[in-house]
Amino acid sequence: MKVVDCTHESHALQILDVFNDAILTSTALFDYKPRAPESMVSWFEAKEQGHYPVVGLESETGQLVAFATFGVFRAWPAYKYSVEHSVYVHKDHRGRGFGRTVLNELIGRARKQDYHLMVGGIEAGNAPSIALHESLGFLHAGTIRQAGYKFGRWLDLAFYQLTLPTPATPSDA
Repeated sequence: MKVVDCTHESHALQILDVFNDAILTSTALFDYKPRAPESMVSWFEAKEQGHYPVVGLESETGQLVAFATFGVFRAWPAYKYSVEHSVYVHKDHRGRGFGRTVLNELIGRARKQDYHLMVGGIEAGNAPSIALHESLGFLHAGTIRQAGYKFGRWLDLAFYQLTLPTPATPSDA
């Protein structure tokens, strides 16, 4: 396995497959309908424009087994040191520590980019994701009850945060 920087050309369709499986079979994404391949163009453009990494873990055969990324937490200027992240593992590769690998890499990237806070919104019943985040030092910051509705039931959204020691000299500017 090797950590890679995902690109539209090399990874868009593999990421889309993981997204669409999560949409159809889980509460990891609060979407109802699978995404179209064209949606990945704007998704990658937004990541590039914001200088947001998309970190992947590839098998020896080039299959993307996991990926993690972050983006805007809130759009107002005072949130500039905070990012909201997500972690996804291909359905055939869960439970092998691959999510930990890409999330650890993403945490390192957030530090290098001088972010101070990483926030993950996790469906409150997603015990494996919560356990992963807690094992890496993320703390439960609160839960929004009945934030979403999917598969005929209300879903709670739990927020987990990791405070980083960066930046050294934050600024209001």
